[in-house]
Amino acid sequence: MTAIVVSYVDKPEGWAALRRAVAEAKLRRARLVVVCARRVVDPDADPAIRAAREELESDGLPSAVEMTPVDREPADGLITVAEREGADFIVIGLRRRSAVGKLILGSNAQRVLLDAPCPVLAVKAAPGAA
Repeated sequence: MTAIVVSYVDKPEGWAALRRAVAEAKLRRARLVVVCARRVVDPDADPAIRAAREELESDGLPSAVEMTPVDREPADGLITVAEREGADFIVIGLRRRSAVGKLILGSNAQRVLLDAPCPVLAVKAAPGAA
């Protein structure tokens, strides 16, 4: 079975990535692996992670939710999962940044785009999404 790996954070760009990954997984009949790019003590008690799991369960997709290991950068965790799963592609969410922010921020997205072992689909949240 093919696999799609998606980076999820409880922000508009994270939800946009998750929803697009769900649509792609349905289209390709693929397994979806959600990598939560947050560090939480108890994933089962975290409302954002519960919301993501509920979204997946309602769609009936074969899926798994994993946490980024605490000792890794989010990009490293995402790339590691994609390599382990033999992912067909990775889905990430992007957000707009100021001119200065573009120069010094966004390193996780850039790392994934440059170092991923497979194609990367970058999606934006809808304008005005909160």
